[in-house]
Order: sequence, then structure tokens, then C-alpha cells
Amino acid sequence: LAFDADASASVAVFTGTGGYFCAGADLKAVAAGDPEKKREVGGHNTIAPMGPSRLRLSKPVIAAIEGFAVAGGMELALWADMRVVAEDATFGVFCRRFGVPLIDLGTIRLPRLIGHSQAIDLILTGRPVGGPEAHRMGLANRLVPKGETRAHAVALAKDIAKFPQTCMRAD
Repeated sequence: LAFDADASASVAVFTGTGGYFCAGADLKAVAAGDPEKKREVGGHNTIAPMGPSRLRLSKPVIAAIEGFAVAGGMELALWADMRVVAEDATFGVFCRRFGVPLIDLGTIRLPRLIGHSQAIDLILTGRPVGGPEAHRMGLANRLVPKGETRAHAVALAKDIAKFPQTCMRAD
């Protein structure tokens, strides 16, 4: 991708719009097998074999999370190296409610971040997790007031970008 190839860009910040991060795919359509709502696996409609978070970058990525980061949106948040989360954000494996599994390495990344016991709780129950609990369990690196995630994520990115990048990318 252009970001990884751009020598002047050291750290990426990504976020959603309108106060929401990402709720993933249309789970009702996926559960029902609606062919109009499915993407071709590994085809031209994807940037990776199963989902966007299979993408590998050599530079740090920070997710600025407002609102919902659930199902595939939570997996996208897990892909980021760091997560700056609003106090009123909601995480959850909501795909459970529709019989849709985590397909984008969520069952690997989540336990690595928060430990097996907490991860299995979220994966099996599909319960919502608010920003403060996400921070306590290690899912959120920073917890900030609603509406301030992007500003805090950009400030964090600028701090990280000050370090020698050759060393950063080797770690």
C-alpha cells in the first residue's frame, strides 16, 4: 500500500467517521449466505486472503476508536499496533449473535492482547465491553474522552515518529 511505501510517513492513524469506528460486515446477510453481500475470497474486492487485517505493514498503525468496534470492526481494531479508545466506545464479538465466526485472526490476536481467560469470555459470550473495561483488560492502550480519540492518536503518532525509524521497524 501507499502508506508502507511512503518514506515520509512513519506512523498511520485510522478511524471511522460520524462517531463510529467499524461494525464489520452485514452479519445478517453473511449468516443468510446472501451472495450480493459477500466478497470474493482473495479476489479483486479484497486486499488480503480473508480480510483487511491480514495486511502486513512494516510501520506502526494506531486505531482511533469512537463508538462501536464490533465483529469484523473489532478484528480490525485488533490488527492495529495500538488503540486509542473513547470512554463510551463499545467492543464486542457480536458476530456470535448471527452464527458468524471470527475469520480475520481475531481468535489469535485477542488472547495475545488480553489473555486467554478474558478473550474466551468475549469470544464465547459476544457480550459488549465498554471503553473503561477495555482499558483495564489491555484491549485499549489509551482511554480518552468521547470526540478526542483522533487528536490523541495523532499526538501519539507524532511522538512515535520522533524515534529512529530503522530501529522501530526492526522491533
